[in-house]
Amino acid sequence: MEFSEEWKSWFPIGAGGSTVPLLLHSNPSKLGPLFFNPKPNSITQIISSLSLIPSLHLPPHLLPSRFLVSSNPSSILPSTASSISQRFSQNDTVSYFIHNRIQTLNYPNGSNVVLFFPTGDNDDQVGFVMVSVMGSKLRVVVDENGDVFRALVGGGGGGGGSSSSHRILRILINPVPDFGDECNVLAYLFVTTLYSVHWFVVRHDSILDRPSVVCLGGKVFKTCSIVNACWSPHVLEETLVLLQSGELFLFDLESNSFKGTRLRIAWGDDSDENKVWVSCEFSWHPRVLIVVRSDAVFLVDLRLDECSVSCLMRIEMFRMYAPERNEQFLALSRAGPDDFYFAVASTSLLVLLDVRKPLVPVLQWVHGIDGPYYMTALSLSMLRSHSKEDSFKFASDTGFCIILGSFWNCEFNLFCYGSTLPVQNGSSASMLSKIETSFYAWELPSEINLSSHECSCGSCLLREELSKDVLPEWVDWQLKKEMVLGFGILSSNFASLLCEADEHGGFTLIRLMSSGKLELQRYHSSWTPVRYLDNCHEEELSLDRYALYPMSTEQYKFPRRFHYLKFDYLHSYASGDLMQFLTKKLKNTSVDVQDKEPVATEMHEFLSEKLNACGLGRSRSCPASSAVFKEVKLPESFHEIALRRLWADLPMELLQLAFLKYSECREVVVDQHKVALEFLAVPDLPQLPPFFLRKPSRHNNNDIVGPVIPLPVLLAVNEFRNECSDSEKGEFSIEAELSLKYKEVMQVADEIAVSAHDSMQLDDHAVSLAEDGEEAWVGSSKVKAFPSYRPVAFNCSTTDLFEEKSVYTDKVYDTFIFHVAEKFSDQTESVGEEMFDDLCPVELRFNAPVKKFTPQGLKTYNLLKKQMSNWQEKMDSYKEFCIQSRSQKVVKK
Repeated sequence: MEFSEEWKSWFPIGAGGSTVPLLLHSNPSKLGPLFFNPKPNSITQIISSLSLIPSLHLPPHLLPSRFLVSSNPSSILPSTASSISQRFSQNDTVSYFIHNRIQTLNYPNGSNVVLFFPTGDNDDQVGFVMVSVMGSKLRVVVDENGDVFRALVGGGGGGGGSSSSHRILRILINPVPDFGDECNVLAYLFVTTLYSVHWFVVRHDSILDRPSVVCLGGKVFKTCSIVNACWSPHVLEETLVLLQSGELFLFDLESNSFKGTRLRIAWGDDSDENKVWVSCEFSWHPRVLIVVRSDAVFLVDLRLDECSVSCLMRIEMFRMYAPERNEQFLALSRAGPDDFYFAVASTSLLVLLDVRKPLVPVLQWVHGIDGPYYMTALSLSMLRSHSKEDSFKFASDTGFCIILGSFWNCEFNLFCYGSTLPVQNGSSASMLSKIETSFYAWELPSEINLSSHECSCGSCLLREELSKDVLPEWVDWQLKKEMVLGFGILSSNFASLLCEADEHGGFTLIRLMSSGKLELQRYHSSWTPVRYLDNCHEEELSLDRYALYPMSTEQYKFPRRFHYLKFDYLHSYASGDLMQFLTKKLKNTSVDVQDKEPVATEMHEFLSEKLNACGLGRSRSCPASSAVFKEVKLPESFHEIALRRLWADLPMELLQLAFLKYSECREVVVDQHKVALEFLAVPDLPQLPPFFLRKPSRHNNNDIVGPVIPLPVLLAVNEFRNECSDSEKGEFSIEAELSLKYKEVMQVADEIAVSAHDSMQLDDHAVSLAEDGEEAWVGSSKVKAFPSYRPVAFNCSTTDLFEEKSVYTDKVYDTFIFHVAEKFSDQTESVGEEMFDDLCPVELRFNAPVKKFTPQGLKTYNLLKKQMSNWQEKMDSYKEFCIQSRSQKVVKK
């Protein structure tokens, strides 16, 4: 089947399949060599300084995600942690390595180049050095201390001193074409941080014979962060800034005003929190802009009074060839041959666009790069300059290339394209090339090794993977190897002063390494890629030679002391053999638990009073599960109720071991001093553990604290005391005991719900414990209703189920019950805290002294209650809670 050129553009190069895309091969060819390899023995170190190493303030090594993992099936802990661990596993370190950290400025004479980069304690200063060529040798111009020059953000230049505390994320240069005026202005510099932008002017100091950089001013955005910014290619002093909210600001340095003009653009009503703004650029006109969002590419026309916004491309158009489900646009760049062409990179694809042909790609490639946030487009003549022969000069002049890659993942690919070439070079061919509108990919994408230190042979790749496996899982291997943090391609005039011409041409690269070195490397064009590097193959690979972690010039002055704690009980419990471990320990103990002296009578009375208040004082041998429900006031899961059931089963002797006076807590030796262990005080409210919201206040010696012994240990000790056969054989399982109690509690709740429904005609989720026969409430003749509900956070959407990202759905953990507050009557003259019971379905409990309200206070309360009722009626989440729990809200307006 024969496809038109426009239809062929919809098939990405490198996607496979039987369809032939817009691809030209170079053998036989008029294109010339399109692979670029590092030239052996061409590395020259320019400078090595600590000022070139990024000042990273990385998060702790042990991130929360290390502790939020799925618990194994034998564990009693809820596995909902696995559903939120991914929220903590996002690596913010990648954001430090999205942008190119080095920018180059070529002098008009071609013999000098200035290198700009962030520096300072927080990367908050503009650092720069000048490199010149004298007699085919490099000369580096630095300050009088042998360090890099610094320009302060906010004022001053060339010296030290304090600077802004904001980290510099991007540096953009706009060279002045008519250098040589009386001001000696070389370029304008544009610096962006997370919330601010700053402008600099770069001049040549004829007295010191070096550049000087002075800050002109800046703008701070207090309410929204900066996404991207760019210089205008049409107006020298204009810059464009894109905010995270989608707002665009235009600044003009000629007006000496740094307030900027906010561009009034209506993006429509399809805003979504999952759609983020990516980048912006000027198009073929000073008031025609390209703005990229994660889901679309927009053309913004500001030439008329009313702004016009049209869509150039949508991400849905590439779903067919995008293997990623969450495909989105990531980067934007201007591309050749003129200002009508742009390149946009998504998660899987690289697309060449023409603003005159919306919704139709010019070319597409499958790039195969993980996180391609960096992209730049060049003329092919820049990469094949300074050649010995000109047989491919016409192809170099008419061809273009795009460098796409990721500094974090240390991979970059080269994408070459252009029009079809005529058989003969001549005036007619030149005219045809201008008329030709179809573009073809020249060869498949090729990898370019910017570091020139990485051999791609099988042995080196295997050794690198093995070295990664040796590192702890919380350490990023990228931070343990030498990375390329930025690079710049020098002009052909500067490169010709340093090296001889290559056969088919090449380019000279200056790169910034994570080890703090600026290196110069020569690349030459070749017909085939080189994967084997002789100078790197034999090197011993070690990922611990370089470490991009915060470095301190001060040594630690204090003595290092380490204290070791023995967690043999915790280790045994995590391994699933706590019962066997305790059995062995108790058998080897000379004093039996039953032979210990009884605890003070005061503690016995305290615990008895607590149990009686919870309705468990009549029979301590085998309390009923329904009795534990009496204490349920606030929403609690079946997991918590089952734990309370287990606490209620424990005999008084073991409870007295778990709760002590603060003065009776054991002391441990720390730094040759005895220090009492810290435990939380038992609350005054009548309740069983696990206690809810205890205040971590200071204790006095008479406070009752606990539990000082975990429940699993007490269960195992209780089983040992009873001398069960299961414990002797090692068959007793704490997890199995908990599972049994879970089922018992859930069964009782279901039976009570049925009984309540039959006798009271309540809804399906109401639970009444008044009809429970022998286990009737003690001292209460009123019905206690217990609705159940499942929080909205546990509700999985269709997308979550499709992507298998649903949270833990065990009824034991995600089903909650609570006690419904009784209706309140305000006919009395003075009332207490019960008046709050009709504000919400949950019965409120106050850990405060009882107070009575006067009629005037009650009047104020009714007014506030009316306002709260109006707020509840408008709150969707509250109404959903009431509907799901099937509890009626009792509010009097």
